[in-house]
Amino acid sequence: MSVPPLSPEGAADSALRAGLPLAGDRHAVVAGTAHHILTVISRLRELDLAEIPPATAYRVKDR
Repeated sequence: MSVPPLSPEGAADSALRAGLPLAGDRHAVVAGTAHHILTVISRLRELDLAEIPPATAYRVKDR
């Protein structure tokens, strides 16, 4: 599943709603960074982890 890119204006609006106003020269950089993060999260959500035990079940083996 691909994530649509976030426009610089969309990044500025989202940041402002979160109480983090951005300087005009930061809009494109923040949009690119947010897109990258959302793309990675999207790929992680696609992983089938049904057969993977939770980390609390991991035991270190003695050598």
